[in-house]
Amino acid sequence: MAPDRLEAALTILERLISFDTESSKSNLALVAEVELLLRERGVDYVKIPNAAGDKAALFATIGPMIDGGVVLSGHTDVVPVAGQPWSSDPFRARRADGRVYGRGACDMKGFDAVALAMIEEFQRAPLRRPIHILFSYDEETTCLGPVDTIARFGKDLPRPGAVIVGEPTMMRVADAHKSVTTHATRVRGVEAHSSMPASGANAIETACELVGEIYRFAETLAAEGGAFGRFDPAGATVAVGVINGGTARNILARDCSFLWEYRGLPGAPADRARRHLDDFVATHVAPKFAARPHRVEVETTTEVEIPGLSPEPGSAAETLAFKLARANHAIAVSYATEAGRFQAAGVPTVVCGPGSIGQAHQPDEYIEVSQIEAGIDFMRALTRELI
Repeated sequence: MAPDRLEAALTILERLISFDTESSKSNLALVAEVELLLRERGVDYVKIPNAAGDKAALFATIGPMIDGGVVLSGHTDVVPVAGQPWSSDPFRARRADGRVYGRGACDMKGFDAVALAMIEEFQRAPLRRPIHILFSYDEETTCLGPVDTIARFGKDLPRPGAVIVGEPTMMRVADAHKSVTTHATRVRGVEAHSSMPASGANAIETACELVGEIYRFAETLAAEGGAFGRFDPAGATVAVGVINGGTARNILARDCSFLWEYRGLPGAPADRARRHLDDFVATHVAPKFAARPHRVEVETTTEVEIPGLSPEPGSAAETLAFKLARANHAIAVSYATEAGRFQAAGVPTVVCGPGSIGQAHQPDEYIEVSQIEAGIDFMRALTRELI
């Protein structure tokens, strides 16, 4: 291991952590910092802003500007720190005990820092195919950050032959992950005095029925398991994360809403859970109020659909990643990534990056320095493969 690359990666990581890029906030300050680094090294890049102009992706190219290269894909946004018991400032990197602590250290500014630190080695190599570095935004919310960039592949940007998404896998190669579909369900009722429940329609009561049905459906999904046999848990899952409703204890609630999600197996219909709940409303909830003077209304809105990553045995991305990671089998991960976006566009994609997902989203998030070293070794092997 060349100590200069390791120290460069750690220094860059400390700088990236210093930017508060929670998904609800802009990432433009971090993007400007990366742009400066790219310009200093003479790297060609394009900046792709979002529609609002408050966030942007970067697509940088080292090597010949031709199709068939390899994309190293990372995101710049992080999850919130509010309410978490951090031991130190989450946006000030701290090195201790062979680790780097800070929000995003593992998920996934560690990978981003390694890619940036390796640019000079990429440049010194006589690359036959390019190495692209893509930094996106909003991965933690919608995974839509790379979509505008992907749309330009094969047009004004080279079409890559493989994508490696650097989410934390402890440098193991993941060829599959679940999809994520998020929903917001709102129940509207009719207010009345709680001592006379028949004189109104309690939105909370119906919302509780719906949540109960969602978890009964969860039991069905668990019993089905999954054909892949490599996920933990094996099958699809559903979960309710937020519930809000009511105004007072003695008033039948006029409104109640809840946020929930469905994590499906790759290739399965993303709307399966939504259709199940809609059917339950039509067959159980609506008939219950048919003879009553007051009814409830139920409206479910699908907010985000993040595609899963399906296994592609022998794909260009898997074959390459196996060689670089010195591996001969792939794993599956239950969390979602941007990998499905690339695969949906027809680009072979795998997930492989430094750090453990067990540290992601946690207080005192950290990445082991040894994982940064492993990431450098991986990208150094990539360089040798492309010359």
